[in-house]
Amino acid sequence: MKIGKLRKRNFTLKRTKIMTLTVASSALVLAACGSASTTSTTSSASSQPSGSATSGKITWWASPIAQVGIRANLISHFEKAYPKIHVTLESAPTNTDTNRSQLVTEISGGSTSPDVFMGDVIWPAQFGAHGLALPLSKYLPSSYFAKFAPGLVSGASYKGQVYGSPLFEDQGFLYYRKDLLAKANLPVPKTWQQLESESLTLEKDGLVKYGFVWEGNSYEGLTCNFMEYLTSAGGKVVNSSYTKAQLDSPAAIKAVTFMRSLITSGASPQAVTTFQEPQAMAVFNAGNAAFLRNWDYAWSNSQNPANSKVVGDVGVAPLPTFAGQSYPGYSNIGGWNLYINPHSKNVAADLTFIKWMSSSQAQTILGKTYSEIPTVQSVRQALASSSSTPPPLRVAAQTRLVPRPAGTPNYPQLSTAIYTNVNGALSGSTSVSAALKAAQSQAQTALGGGL
Repeated sequence: MKIGKLRKRNFTLKRTKIMTLTVASSALVLAACGSASTTSTTSSASSQPSGSATSGKITWWASPIAQVGIRANLISHFEKAYPKIHVTLESAPTNTDTNRSQLVTEISGGSTSPDVFMGDVIWPAQFGAHGLALPLSKYLPSSYFAKFAPGLVSGASYKGQVYGSPLFEDQGFLYYRKDLLAKANLPVPKTWQQLESESLTLEKDGLVKYGFVWEGNSYEGLTCNFMEYLTSAGGKVVNSSYTKAQLDSPAAIKAVTFMRSLITSGASPQAVTTFQEPQAMAVFNAGNAAFLRNWDYAWSNSQNPANSKVVGDVGVAPLPTFAGQSYPGYSNIGGWNLYINPHSKNVAADLTFIKWMSSSQAQTILGKTYSEIPTVQSVRQALASSSSTPPPLRVAAQTRLVPRPAGTPNYPQLSTAIYTNVNGALSGSTSVSAALKAAQSQAQTALGGGL
């Protein structure tokens, strides 16, 4: 499932597009950026990769990453470590849908290039189900995957195999106005109920127009938001085998009822049901909201004097949870993985490249030099201890992550069932109970392969 960063701007502008592509004789329906969930993964590697692990040529297909030069910098460091492996960069489209479409066309046609491709965290089930990516867990041991932050490997898996090696990630954060909380002598909220209460207090005291703004429009971003409330309420969208939807549940009712209450109480504006990332961020940056739920890039955007009136007044914290649950709550996962083309002639070198990209050196470059959130837990924790690290990266090590329920090739239909019906409940066009019953029915149809 990015303001100031072209690759992540596509989350806002392109997330809701659903494209059906014909691969071989099957219809391959692919979703936009997000993450996948799965059952347990293979514990040990058994396959022998083709080619040499220390020499050869590989092609890396990757979209531009944030700041200019980051891909070339990573390649340069890798080639210093492995001078007999030459990496050619192929710059992928910044539009996620176009990127995915071109990869599907090339790989399904049997092309051996690219060897390694950077792809959305939502792709494992869709690419794995159609033989468009190698199952990495057949070549890499479970110890390799153990170093990643909890939640990332399950999100990179499908039917017991890990298809993506987490490269860098994105997640939800709570942004808050430090100055307003100080004036009102209020703490940073740790529960959703506390956030609602403080929002109403700040509004009542005339300190701010709105309390809490977030992404409530009928699109992929609402699925992301919903997952954070649902998981904190103890619920899940589907069972572990992806055979039964679980949306008509007490936990889901609790989550959506609370989301609706944010609007009916006045803690969030009615217009939040039309907000995507840019709209929510614009309200917050204009100084009109005390709290914001958004991704890591919202930090740099809020500190840019060209488009923000709250420079220097913004704090960052993990998302809250429901009262009675352990803090913090859950952040939905976005970001990018590395995948291997199943037609690659030098899988051994591909694996060497992927393993180096998850090394402390590469992950530190991503985090310290370019402010991307590392996926390796030890690097996240090391960066969190430095005062020079941007706040989202410091907070990331404290958070709990939850992937979207994308462990099915039919995730686009599943997500649509979620966000259309939840949005209906938020806008008041249907009751919470009716919305979740409809979501349950549509989700079950999606899991069965229906449209």
